[in-house]
Amino acid sequence: MRRKHHIDDEAEINITPMLDIVFIMLIFFIVTTSFVKEQGLEVSRPSSAPPKEVQQDDRGPIVVRINASSLISVKGRILERAAVRANLEREKAIKPRSPLVVAAHPDADLEALVTILDAAKVVGIESVSVATTTQ
Repeated sequence: MRRKHHIDDEAEINITPMLDIVFIMLIFFIVTTSFVKEQGLEVSRPSSAPPKEVQQDDRGPIVVRINASSLISVKGRILERAAVRANLEREKAIKPRSPLVVAAHPDADLEALVTILDAAKVVGIESVSVATTTQ
């Protein structure tokens, strides 16, 4: 009697086409990705250590307040959001080297703060500090 030889055909998975597709997709995503650098404002946080050198300006800082209902005020006058830039320009003309201090209530909307920071950037105020207040 003849013996039958069973040739075990092992099933192989060919992953070469899958790798080709993965590399093509990778190249597609790299080419279609846009690299955008977003601009932002640097805000310095207060530190617990005393400052090394305090610059004395006899006129003091420009103070803008935001109350709990998100109303913006400069020198006690409540402003419209469209008038913030003009008021900051006037204050910068009076006090050209003074820093801007934004005293915001913790319950105030972030939009009011962003409006002030954008206006400060347009006006050219370089030193901006943000503080919280309970009033």
